[in-house]
Amino acid sequence: MKLLLSVWILCLSTLLSSAADKLPPPVLSGYTGKVSYAPGEEITLHVSTNLPAFVAEITRHGLQPEKVWEQPDVAGKEYPVPEDSSSMGCRWPQALTVKIPTGWRSGYYQVRLHGVRPAATPAEAPTPTEASCFFVLRAAEPGRTSRILLQLSTNTYNAYNNWGGFSLYAYNGRGGNQGHQVSFQRPPASQFSNWEQPFVEWAERSGFTFEYAANSDLEFHPEILQHYRLVLSVGHDEYWSAPMRDHLEKFIGGGGNVAFFSGNTCCWQVRSSPDGQTLTCWKQNFPSDPVYGARAGYATLSSLWSHHLVQRPENQLTGVGFLWGGYHKSHGQLMEGSGAFTVHRPDHWIYQGTGLKRADAFGAKDTIVGYECDGCEIDWKEYLPFPTHRDGTPDTFEILASAPAQWHPDDCQWYERWENGRKGNAVLGVYQRGGTVFTCGSTDWAHGLRGNDPMVDRITRNILEKLSR
Repeated sequence: MKLLLSVWILCLSTLLSSAADKLPPPVLSGYTGKVSYAPGEEITLHVSTNLPAFVAEITRHGLQPEKVWEQPDVAGKEYPVPEDSSSMGCRWPQALTVKIPTGWRSGYYQVRLHGVRPAATPAEAPTPTEASCFFVLRAAEPGRTSRILLQLSTNTYNAYNNWGGFSLYAYNGRGGNQGHQVSFQRPPASQFSNWEQPFVEWAERSGFTFEYAANSDLEFHPEILQHYRLVLSVGHDEYWSAPMRDHLEKFIGGGGNVAFFSGNTCCWQVRSSPDGQTLTCWKQNFPSDPVYGARAGYATLSSLWSHHLVQRPENQLTGVGFLWGGYHKSHGQLMEGSGAFTVHRPDHWIYQGTGLKRADAFGAKDTIVGYECDGCEIDWKEYLPFPTHRDGTPDTFEILASAPAQWHPDDCQWYERWENGRKGNAVLGVYQRGGTVFTCGSTDWAHGLRGNDPMVDRITRNILEKLSR
């Protein structure tokens, strides 16, 4: 009898264990209905999960995380993932809505989703799981708390996001395939922590207040620009639409100032859908772009802004471009590089209080010249660099510092006007055209602020203080 009971217990245990083994893994994913909101609007949260319930929390990220909202015991439901979710979105229904109070500060907000799948057997532990998404909150009254607008590189976040199988890159695409359209209506992949967050933390610690916008706000809410003296781009601000450029260039022409603490900036032209929920960019495959096939003008061709068919190099906006820049200590290029800028014109106002002299280097400790860099075509005269202006760099542009950079051969050979063997530079400089435009020509400037580099700190202060007045 004891033997039969033991066998029965063993069989039951095996069956339960087998059933537990067949349980699907926990699923929890979500996204917000829009990338950018204003106080008074309703956030819609779209979630798919096989958990019976989950918790949603919203936290503003700055110098200190500030949790502003929490909702426990939200009923969970799982939805299918459409085959075209990367390009057309998930189309999941809303799980809940949140009315944004007027007291929430403008900023970058993370939505944390978390829950626990109950144990299937007494021997199994509950399985915790979590996910996150984000949104950007604009100011309730633009310009009331700050004359500085930080527009976050949300188009770039989306371009690299391969959720659902595809991004605008082949390296992380299903089957090694590159997509040409990406949707914001899917669980996102943020890059905020890489560059913009250390810049924001430094600013708040240093007494600066910013108001925030998404890339798309320059396109769909350009009226906010009139309330600011200075617009900031930080980190990896790679994907720009024509309306974004048009509105910011009009702002500069009217006396507004811009500081590009970023690199690879405005490199690729994208086209937004009318509702702002998708981005299209054919990139190297521009002959497949319907704009190319229509042969009715190439102004909105979704390829390089510097492409000879588009005829609108990013240099005209930023002063520099990726065709005359490239990589530094990245992609196998210049891996022995110092990561520092070399000073050329130390008497310029951006260097006030630094004590830097001509040929001095700064920023090496934190590799502020790194990853992707922008430059301009240069003539050297008596050991000083001067822009040729043949590449679209404005006539008033001054080169204040530089560092070597170069492309990887795999990235440039598709472009029919590429000159084999071209060497480039990360170029830091300033020009005036109505307003003043500063560019650092490197994605990694913010790493110097994170590392408390005194030269990077002082130069950044000089720029923010002067251009925000």
